[in-house]
Amino acid sequence: MTSKFLRVLLAGAVILTFSALAQTGSAATPSGAAATPASSSSAPATTTGPTTGTKVGTINIQEAIFGTNEGQRDMQALQKKFEPKQAELKGQNDELEALKKQLSTQGDKLNDDAAANLKKQIDGKQKTFDRAVQDAQEDFGTQQQDVATRILQKMAPMIVKYSQDNGFGIIVDTSKPWPQSNILWWGEAVDITKPVVEAYNVQSGVAAPAASGTAPKPAGPKAPATTAPKSTAPKSTETPKQ
Repeated sequence: MTSKFLRVLLAGAVILTFSALAQTGSAATPSGAAATPASSSSAPATTTGPTTGTKVGTINIQEAIFGTNEGQRDMQALQKKFEPKQAELKGQNDELEALKKQLSTQGDKLNDDAAANLKKQIDGKQKTFDRAVQDAQEDFGTQQQDVATRILQKMAPMIVKYSQDNGFGIIVDTSKPWPQSNILWWGEAVDITKPVVEAYNVQSGVAAPAASGTAPKPAGPKAPATTAPKSTAPKSTETPKQ
């Protein structure tokens, strides 16, 4: 749930960020340039934007953002912040499971009123628990999105510059695997995720988190599988590459 929530919000952030860059590039062109007569041979040719190449490149925006040292650091801090909530949810779930076990093992020995009372108690705690899990996931997702948006705003110009410097005319996002996206296959040679992350780390000056072997995956507080669906973000590595 949280991963899907992040992808939807992140997709919107990507569109808004790169749209802003496109508008900035267009604003750099004098508005009167379009009115210049085509027959004026002495006037230099003008363009509405920077010159681009013809290659098609790919980037996994989600992996790029959370693969940076800054992304890893901030995600670790966010996960640490939510540890008390995780413990609280675990306590609620343990209490709920204990009541379910009691009903399962002693239900046939209880009178009708006692059994009905226990079932009502379980139903009430289940609804409270489910609501708490959903609220925690949404809260985590919102704060995670804040981290992603902040990093993306600084990363987007680097993606544009790297693409222009290396002859790319278009860059597509591979965060979602086929058939969830229209991209069926791509090769490592056109993927710019790693060099963009490396360039971002140099520019940000943020050191790699000491205890981080791999980039933390964007996933929030989760309920046990017996009470709520487990959220898992699809990985781009599910798509065959060279």
